[in-house]
Amino acid sequence: MHNLDNLSSLKIFSRAAETRSFTEAGNQLSLSASAVGKAIARLEQRLGVRLFHRSTRSIQLTEEGLQFLDGCRRIFDEMEAMEAGLALTRSAPHGRLRVSLPLAGMLMTPTLTAFMQAYPEIELDLHFSDNLVDIINDGFDVVVRTGDASDSRLIARSLGNYHLKLVASPAYLKRAGTPLKPADLIDHSCLHHRFPTNGKLERWPLIAPVDSEDVVVPVATTSSTVEPLIALAEAGLGIVCIPDFACRQQLAAGTLVQVLGEYTEHTGTFRAVWPANPYRSPKLRAFVDFMAAHLLAAKPAAPTMRLSA
Repeated sequence: MHNLDNLSSLKIFSRAAETRSFTEAGNQLSLSASAVGKAIARLEQRLGVRLFHRSTRSIQLTEEGLQFLDGCRRIFDEMEAMEAGLALTRSAPHGRLRVSLPLAGMLMTPTLTAFMQAYPEIELDLHFSDNLVDIINDGFDVVVRTGDASDSRLIARSLGNYHLKLVASPAYLKRAGTPLKPADLIDHSCLHHRFPTNGKLERWPLIAPVDSEDVVVPVATTSSTVEPLIALAEAGLGIVCIPDFACRQQLAAGTLVQVLGEYTEHTGTFRAVWPANPYRSPKLRAFVDFMAAHLLAAKPAAPTMRLSA
């Protein structure tokens, strides 16, 4: 049997095994059910084993058929990997890339914009949500999230670390005074981020001074997204706790300044996560590499409100 005939027979067998129907396999391959049945019969004759139990109503894989199907899948995976590897050397990244990002990912717009300018042939399909998504079943190419990836079917790469900071406008601090220790926040207007997935407030990562009690931070305003909190803080309406990448521009411009820096301790990590494959497509590789290089890249030093003892 010719090698091309071998591959054709494997493809027909695999489609019949997955659909459990000669008719449906034929429909998907533009063949008649009779042609599918004859191809499989020839394959069984060549192998010397029965691959299917047949009845008038259905077909079921034999034990040998199940083993053969596993082998076929490995062959097709290897072929796909080889084709993709060759594509990496001859084609520029292009095509549609489905990306899931957290709601805070809307603050990544400058980086996403730069990526689109660098790779105009890649069509980004962006989905913003804090809900836990099923990357494989929901059809995403890559997901950007904080935390660890524990699913063995997934590959994760760190895109960099970020830190939560307490910031406020100079006008607000001039009017309300600058807090010098966490307990001082009791007398301040505090703007909080509320997680839309569970309704809980994001904890402010404050370190209480020695021999002092933990501070219950008062709540003046809450928001399920970070952008309004930044705007409220810039307008002089209070102190907010937000990721440093979300307020770098404001810190550099001086419209916001950091407070209680020595009492704030936090490190979080953004990760790109994608389904485990023997290769990364050019578009996926380009996106992950670009985000790792630019998402949390260092920015100009921001002014910080110095605290007196």
